[in-house]
Amino acid sequence: MTQTPSLKTLQTKIGGMDCGNCAKTVAAGLEKLPGLTDINVVFATESLRLNYDPEQVTEKVIFDRIKNLGYTIEQPTAAILSHSDAPCLDEHHQHSTVQKAQKPDPTNWEFWIRNRRGQSVILAGIGLILGLLTQNLALTIWISRAFYGIGMIVAGFPIARAGLMELRLRRADMNLLMTISVIGAVALGDWFEAALVIFLFSLGTTLQTFTFSRTRHAIASLMDITPPTATVKRDNNQEVTVRVEEIQVGEILTIRPGQRVALDGIVVAGNSSIDQSPITGESIPEDKQTGDRVFAGTLNQTGFLEVRVTHTANDTTVAKIVHLVESAQSSRAPTQQWVDKFAEIYTPIVIVSAIALTVIPPLIFGQPFSIWCYRALVMLVIACPCALVISTPVSIVSAIGAATSQGVLFKGGNGLENAGKIKSLAFDKTGTLTEGKPVVQKIYDLGELSASAVLLIAACLEKQSEHPLAKAIVTKAEEAGIELETPEDFMAYPGKGIAAKFGNNLYFVGNCRLFADQNIELSKSAVSLLDEIEKLGQTPVLVGSSRGLLGVIALADGLRLEAGEAVYMLKQMGLNNLVMLTGDRTFVAQQIAQQLNLSEYKAELLPFDKLQSIQQLRNLGTVGMVGDGINDAPALAAADISFAVGGIDIALETADVVLVGSDLRKLVYAVDLSRRTVNVIQQNVIFSLVTKALFLLLGTFGFVGLAVAVLADTGTSLIVTANGMRLFRNK
Repeated sequence: MTQTPSLKTLQTKIGGMDCGNCAKTVAAGLEKLPGLTDINVVFATESLRLNYDPEQVTEKVIFDRIKNLGYTIEQPTAAILSHSDAPCLDEHHQHSTVQKAQKPDPTNWEFWIRNRRGQSVILAGIGLILGLLTQNLALTIWISRAFYGIGMIVAGFPIARAGLMELRLRRADMNLLMTISVIGAVALGDWFEAALVIFLFSLGTTLQTFTFSRTRHAIASLMDITPPTATVKRDNNQEVTVRVEEIQVGEILTIRPGQRVALDGIVVAGNSSIDQSPITGESIPEDKQTGDRVFAGTLNQTGFLEVRVTHTANDTTVAKIVHLVESAQSSRAPTQQWVDKFAEIYTPIVIVSAIALTVIPPLIFGQPFSIWCYRALVMLVIACPCALVISTPVSIVSAIGAATSQGVLFKGGNGLENAGKIKSLAFDKTGTLTEGKPVVQKIYDLGELSASAVLLIAACLEKQSEHPLAKAIVTKAEEAGIELETPEDFMAYPGKGIAAKFGNNLYFVGNCRLFADQNIELSKSAVSLLDEIEKLGQTPVLVGSSRGLLGVIALADGLRLEAGEAVYMLKQMGLNNLVMLTGDRTFVAQQIAQQLNLSEYKAELLPFDKLQSIQQLRNLGTVGMVGDGINDAPALAAADISFAVGGIDIALETADVVLVGSDLRKLVYAVDLSRRTVNVIQQNVIFSLVTKALFLLLGTFGFVGLAVAVLADTGTSLIVTANGMRLFRNK
């Protein structure tokens, strides 16, 4: 829906949501207010986003409606604070302007004393104990009932208020069902059990809410890594500390040791070691020098850097990652969609069954009304599928949080579930299995000079060139510790090579055409060597003088260091149908496939041919595609699940899963995490369904009471939450 200029956007956090039904309740309650559009409530992230017309409704009315539904506002003002309204910060203020809720800790006694939920649980418990004591002391029954009533009112008021709101919305959630059950127990004269039920329910939901919240806070802390201010050069190169939102592309940041990089940029001066683990998941710091790229949120460790800004605050890599993670957490996995549909059918059926259980036995069979009414109340308690509904999102959120910390970004629950189902996995070659840039493979000397001397001559002539082959040769010489000299009378031959003098000797570095133009004959053995190099899929660079050929340097697109290990690990996991798809020559593809122990490869493919190959592989089952997102977009789109390595900007737009940092071993981690996540979801769903079925059966025949039913419901919710949270610790 197109937003009109009169509408405003509201974003905030909502506290107290126990399961996915709570998010639906909030959305349904807000839909009754005038002037609201595009309402989106996400349980997994406790977030609300909507558009509203200030002429029809105010923010206070919106917040009051949420509170009346039984929930709290975690960030009512911070969420809507504009940059112009925010206070100015100096360089000593290293905290965000948004007031973040502190991480809840139910193991700390102060939490129970100072928190409203904790206070309600304590007072309900005191009322329950005092009521039980006075009841056992044989005092008048109304004294014990007064204590029970105080406990029920204190803990039950927010529950009853939310339940009544549900009734007005013509919905039935746990709050309404619990309210009916407690009122029914009181009507039947069982005040102790009514007070016990409300205490256990309040205690269980409090523990469940804050257990899930700890995972949310842990995930949020992963992304809370960018400083609110930065130091920039302005006005005659004077350093000024300003808010990051005020910094524009092209400005120069100054970053000292121990400071975090505030914005993405390119190093223009200085050398340092940067900890990029928040972005890439790699624990080893990376050395940075002039021309290298740095990311917002990474930590400068050793040196002073000047960085030219390339992206504003809303467009940094970490900002894109945060948006991606939030979107992924709010998406619904296939299993969750099934669970939600099941819950919509399950709860009404159980409610109707409870009504029938109350009416039919007394009317038709002459059974005691109180007994069957009580059993119907037990059934109502079991009717709300909280544990079932929460079983999937808690697992998805935990898994996505764990993956993000390791540099693996899932775009949603669908990709997270599908990654573990892959039967065939196709790889692009260039930039995926290989580095995408030439590397010196071997240096051949022809007897007159050593291999080191051949490399020295080539590197000295090539050090001024920007050609990829030249850079590879110079890099090889630097790695070998060779000191490069500057030749004289430098001459360039475009498309062929270069020439220069050392003393009176003229040297040439280039291809066969350069040597043919200079009338430098190649021996039969030299021609045979060049043919052999080309058959290996390598590019020969000839090094010689006016007297003849001195040596040959063979270069090729080098394999990623971890590629072989990644392929081996995938096969160990049972993924044996691994295929390489490339547009390169057949003999080049054959060499790469042999080095990686890939049994199948397809070469000389156009983008359309790769697409057809993916479609053929789909006949064998779920197909995955790994590429760099640049020239293999059709194949990535055709695959059931796609993985992107390489440039983050492109990868974020093209794939279901992004491997930040381009380490192919993260592919193994992603597949393994997916399988673990699916297993945990299945465990949670099966456990929830079996528990519900068992207690429905026991409750119907009177083997369990209200208190046991509440313990079963909240206990199941806590167990599936804790089981799902295990994924957050998966490394």
